[in-house]
Amino acid sequence: MNFPVKIMQDGLVTRVARVAEIAAKHADTVDAEARFPREAVDAMKAERLLGIQVPRHLGGESASITEIAELCSMLGQACAASAMVFAMHHIKLSSLVEHGADSEWHRGFMRRIAAEQLLIASATTEGGIGGNLRNSICAVEVDGDTCRLEKDATVISYGSHADAILITSRAHAQAASSDQVLTAFLKDQYTLEKTHVWNTLGMRGTCSDGFLFKGEAPACQILPKPFAEIAAQSMLASSHLLWSGVWYGISVDAVVRAQAFVRAAARKAPDAQPPGALRLAEVSNLLQMVKSNVVAGLKAYEDAKADADRLSSMGFAVAMNNVKIASSEMILEIVNHAMLICGIMGYKNGTPFSLGRHLRDAHSAQLMISNDRILGNTSSMLLVHKQDTSLLG
Repeated sequence: MNFPVKIMQDGLVTRVARVAEIAAKHADTVDAEARFPREAVDAMKAERLLGIQVPRHLGGESASITEIAELCSMLGQACAASAMVFAMHHIKLSSLVEHGADSEWHRGFMRRIAAEQLLIASATTEGGIGGNLRNSICAVEVDGDTCRLEKDATVISYGSHADAILITSRAHAQAASSDQVLTAFLKDQYTLEKTHVWNTLGMRGTCSDGFLFKGEAPACQILPKPFAEIAAQSMLASSHLLWSGVWYGISVDAVVRAQAFVRAAARKAPDAQPPGALRLAEVSNLLQMVKSNVVAGLKAYEDAKADADRLSSMGFAVAMNNVKIASSEMILEIVNHAMLICGIMGYKNGTPFSLGRHLRDAHSAQLMISNDRILGNTSSMLLVHKQDTSLLG
């Protein structure tokens, strides 16, 4: 995605490149066996990448969302499942960084994440509400200094492998379904009983099984700000932008394989235009459109971060929703173009041009969160909000 200046100063590109090399070696077996990308995640920890977003004064590197999106795209070119685990971890970490700084417990938690390279998972989906993360059925029970929570979490990505889980619930038993809080539970503070097995078309290595979650922890581990504020001001943007970084990485690798195929054909017949050359030009254009979309979204978020009202505005939510919709829809077109260029060699598994894994992983993009749900939310906002049409943002 090319945001090189600060990344190169920090050495993040070099560190992530080493992780990506390991992830790529195991990507096909992670996919085939639907297993957690342990080697890649261990490499992330060894390179100390799980705490880079934590502020420097808490032991991290104060990495920006733009830098992390670039790292997601690099990992996405190697193994989409590994990249998605990295992205989802940093999406949850953004909630802590942006909304936990005033809490002594959460500051200490961030120090631990940076020092111990803890992997953070998310539990926002729930039986009965599906992927509607802004509503909960379960409610956290606060009894003195202790909180307890039981949740039928239909999906907890890499839940069995996480060191902590950030989980949504109603603020109390009498709270409305949208009156939610976000609570951090450490691994020794909860149990997980598996209820659903993650046997899917793509993104198989995220191991997003369903669980019955039961946790008990000190009540101070509930984030002090309402989840509505957390979702609007950090989680919405970071999810759409970091996911889009992963999808862009998948697209890049598909186009790289298609380009290699066309070059190989050109070497065999140097006096003739190789088959697929025109489609390669077309897919290069599509790839640039995805890049421009994500870059614009990242800039909008970075520009808005200092203004809580702007982050919570309908205009900002519409812009972030549009980034997600465009990226998730175009990735399928890009991978399909690459498949047409590579032909049977892209369709077959086990060739240097194989694109089956890319295509299957790409299909997840429109479902995380469902594009239909996002479009419905956007359409409601556009009934009362004027579309921003300025090129200046």
